[in-house]
Parts: sequence; C-alpha cells; structure tokens
Amino acid sequence: MRRLRPLPLAMSALLAACATTPTPKPQAPKVQAPAPEPVRDISHPVMGTTRPNDNGAGMWDQLRGSFQMADCDADPGITLWARRYTQNPERFENQLAAAAPRLAYVQQVAARHHVAGEFALLPWVESQYRPIPGGKNMPAGMWQIMPTTANAMGIRVDKNFDGRMDVPAATDAIMALLSRYHDDLDDWRLVDYAFNAGEFGIKRMVAQHGTPSAEPVVPKMPVKAVTREHLVKLLAIACVIREPDRFNVSLPSLPSEERLVTVAIDNSMPIAHAANRAGMSTDELKDLNAGFRNGVVDSSASSYLLLPSNHVQQFRNSPLAAGNDTAPNVPGTTVLPPLGATLSASTADDDNKASGKHSDGEKTHTVKSGESLWSIARRYSLDVRQLQQWNHLQSAGVKPGQILKVSAPS
Repeated sequence: MRRLRPLPLAMSALLAACATTPTPKPQAPKVQAPAPEPVRDISHPVMGTTRPNDNGAGMWDQLRGSFQMADCDADPGITLWARRYTQNPERFENQLAAAAPRLAYVQQVAARHHVAGEFALLPWVESQYRPIPGGKNMPAGMWQIMPTTANAMGIRVDKNFDGRMDVPAATDAIMALLSRYHDDLDDWRLVDYAFNAGEFGIKRMVAQHGTPSAEPVVPKMPVKAVTREHLVKLLAIACVIREPDRFNVSLPSLPSEERLVTVAIDNSMPIAHAANRAGMSTDELKDLNAGFRNGVVDSSASSYLLLPSNHVQQFRNSPLAAGNDTAPNVPGTTVLPPLGATLSASTADDDNKASGKHSDGEKTHTVKSGESLWSIARRYSLDVRQLQQWNHLQSAGVKPGQILKVSAPS
C-alpha cells in the first residue's frame, strides 16, 4: 500500500476544521471515484443482541479486539461522557442501530489501513454517522469535512456532487490520513489531536514538549479544551462498546444482508431509477449515496453505488431501459417495487396477525415482543419520527400488543 505523502506546509495552513473542532490538515492523494472494490466482510453476522460476555464472534467483538487506546476507567471524563451518550438507553440503542451498517463499513476500512478500532467510531463524535449536508463554507458528511479540506484531499465538491458525503471515498481518504498520522506521531492519542487540531501544530508541540507519557491517558499538552474533549468523547463511545451492560444498553445485531458494499455502475441514471432497480425506496438509496446532489446518479462523479448486500444482485440483474421510468422485466429476474410496497405481500401470514388495513386505507401494526420503534420503522421503510408523530408518542418506547399507525393519517 502506498503511504500518503504530505502536502506542502503552505497548503496545510488553508485547511479548516470539522464541525465539532478544527479538522485535520489532510495531505492525501486524490480520492474521488476510487475503484469500486467491495469491502470484504471480515466479521461474522451477529444473530441477536450482543453483550460483552457473549462467546460468539461478531462485529462488536471484532471492533473491541481492534481497540488500542485506554479503557473506561482511565480518566473520569471518559465515563462521564459515556453516561451522557447513554442517559436515554433506548434512544442510544436506536441511534446506534441506525448507524450500524455505516459503522461496520468504516470498521472494515479502518482494519484495511491498520488504524486503531476506536477511529471507526469517529463519525459518532462528528455526526452520529449521518450524511449531514453542508452549506456554503460549512462541513459536510459523516466525517464533517470542510470544503477547503476536501479540495486539498482531491475530493470533488460542486453543485452536482459532494464527495464528502460519498461514504467509501471519504472513509478511505480519512483512514489513509489517520494511518499516516500514526506513522509520523506513533501515538493514537496524538493522531486524534492531529485530526482535530491539525497535524503540524501537534508536531510542533511534540518537538517542544516531547512525546507524552502513557499517563495521564488524555495528554496534558497545550491544546484547546475542545481538542482534549474530542479525544475524551472518542474514548467514551469506545467505552460504551467495551462495556454496554455497565451503561444499561444493548448493542444491535447487524444481519449480513444489511452490510454495505459497493457495486459498479456503467452509466448515469436518475436516482429514482437506480432505487427501483435495486428494489429500494428512493429515500433509502439517496441516504446511502448522498453525494449525488441533483437527483442523478452520475457515473462520471462516482463509478459505484453503496448498497445493502441483499440488494446488490437485484441491481445487477435489473438493467433499466434508457428513458423509461420503470425497469423492464428481464427473464430470470424479479424486479421489485420499493420495499415498503411489498411488505404485506411478502409476509402475508405474519402481517395478517401483526398488521391490518382499515376501510379508510390506514394501515396499522401490532407490536410484537422484541420489536422496537426503530425495527418497525425499517420494516415499513419509514422514519422513526414519522411513527412518533402519527401515533402521538413522546418517546421511542413501545410495548407488545400496542397498535401503531404505519401509514399517514388520511
């Protein structure tokens, strides 16, 4: 693997910071539209709730095994922030479940670059893995990269495409950057400081004050409080992953079919066509491929789409006829409508018991044991907030036997 070479010092002075703090001063090669090599699934699917005392290997065990920094009790601030993250356990679980596919993808890219596992959790600190759009001169994407930083990294940002929101390209660029930081600084704590405050400033501090000792865990270097807190926040979310029982939370499972992979595209197409071709809702596909800004999957901007693994084969087997609004029927393949439209048909026996349709067209769902508002929302391709609004719920908690509206009130 080629190592990244630093950009000129003058360029680093132009780089701005990420939303939570000053961002890294990236010196990276051009990463726009990399080869669409699918990320290999290096962990085993977790079948059910994962606890730290589970014997089976899973994505959370894989992640814990890659951690290389301090544990929960190394600094009081770590447990303080861990408790802040989990003060509402149900909300935390829902947030982590929504982030799990992206988290697993980032984890695998981090492993490929030999980056400490804690940094797979960096987007939690920055954005909770959400594809946050950036305004003018504002950070964007789950890594919260500033426009000037993206320009220095060779990431395309224009009115049609924002590569900061391209999960594969941005993640690969950031992980390559973190790997080079560690080559230079030889301390993962300083890597986080450099990501937050800029590489050259941290290098100057090390030259003046020397490499920090192992204690205290949060190095007392003359950095801004927000930079020190950034490291504490990162160690805190890693702490929750280490010891979820300690904070009264469960870590979500991630079935193998929900893992994200890249799939090559040969030509441009409207996002709605690509979604129909993959058997997904347009919103689902746009959320995973938020870099496309004008409603078109532009193959000149990115040569791949990011899809859940269970939609890849259908996408490949269902080419769209140019200019048609729907995919043609190809012998030997099945073209599915968006997921929400097929749920009742594909699970008829179950849904006859669990859900119903009233004469006015309003659909309902009867909550079963083990279900959460998040899992019900995913089942019907809805947003949790929609379910809360339609059912006048003040929280994300639901109980078995509770009847929920799963369509907009008529």
